[in-house]
Amino acid sequence: MPSGIPDRRRFLGAMATVGAIAAAGEGGGLKAVTGASEGRWPQLAGSPVLDSLHPVIEHSRDVHTHLDKVVEVANWMAYEDLPMPDYQMPFEAGQGNADDVIDYILTADCVDTAFTDFSTHVKFQVDYAGRHWSDSDGLFACMKRAMDSGIPILDGKFLARVTRPEMEHIFAANIELPMLDEKMEIWRQVGAVLAEKYDGRFHNFVKSCPARLYDNGAGLIDRMVKEFPRFNDVSPYDGATVKIYKLPQLGLWFVYSALRKTGQFPLADVDKMTAFADYIVPVALRLLGVTSYSKELEHAINSYQMIPRDSRQEVELRAHCVYATALLCEEVNKRRPKDQQIIIPQIDARLWTHYHTTSWPHHLTRTIMY
Repeated sequence: MPSGIPDRRRFLGAMATVGAIAAAGEGGGLKAVTGASEGRWPQLAGSPVLDSLHPVIEHSRDVHTHLDKVVEVANWMAYEDLPMPDYQMPFEAGQGNADDVIDYILTADCVDTAFTDFSTHVKFQVDYAGRHWSDSDGLFACMKRAMDSGIPILDGKFLARVTRPEMEHIFAANIELPMLDEKMEIWRQVGAVLAEKYDGRFHNFVKSCPARLYDNGAGLIDRMVKEFPRFNDVSPYDGATVKIYKLPQLGLWFVYSALRKTGQFPLADVDKMTAFADYIVPVALRLLGVTSYSKELEHAINSYQMIPRDSRQEVELRAHCVYATALLCEEVNKRRPKDQQIIIPQIDARLWTHYHTTSWPHHLTRTIMY
């Protein structure tokens, strides 16, 4: 592949090396960990996402995390190469201009969801720049293709008025981009806010925030979830509000990764990021035996049944993804020297990379949140 066209999989692949694969199983004989019964909670402080998970972890019925397996996996993963990322922009988008990098990544991040047809299970794929791209990489390719043809997709004024025929043209591929109507509405809503308050550009929003994810309601994620409803990734659970924040965290992680070496996007509290709870990382945890499912949930996933958004099962799947990866990161760091400590997104990348193409089925949920 030409060096100027790295995709997200290559980026994440550079953050991890192949390690031992623990045997999958139901976790028989292992301790099912909850914050209440085991008294074990990640020590990471200051993450509203982790702080919101207590009701789910303490009262889960269908998903459980096994501390024994967390420790077992940490015993070998700690000695893998898990470096901080050096993300190069796909297709040379942005050409090193920090403002353009921010605009490109966060505009894509708004619609970076659902790439498999829910009925046929066919993946979204497109050919661009002499290569075949699928899933999220295909989305980025379509956006760069549109930019090449002069479509101003990074401008909020255009996004606020985008039409369905324009969406069909921008994302023309082997199948219609799943949830195209919902994604059109997302771009319209986000574009309207950008046009009204930030001269149409995400980088102006970013510059109006402190260089922190969380800052007493004024941080980047604090404001993203308030000003752009599409990023307010929360779910109800037994009367509590569970915060997952997958896309706002992921978008800012990619911006940080792309600009980290130049210092153009500092984040004082990047260590407050959690895993980006999606479809793939829960599969990795399940196959490693770190988590286990009830027979009912296991059957639903293996038979490709839809797991409704905000259902108990869906919230537990995502909450344990965040919880288990936080514990795993903590255990890995206990085994590494001080100058090789890692943060949770590096664990997320290790799991996502190695299980992104697994044939094991993931849960199916129709949602714009991941």
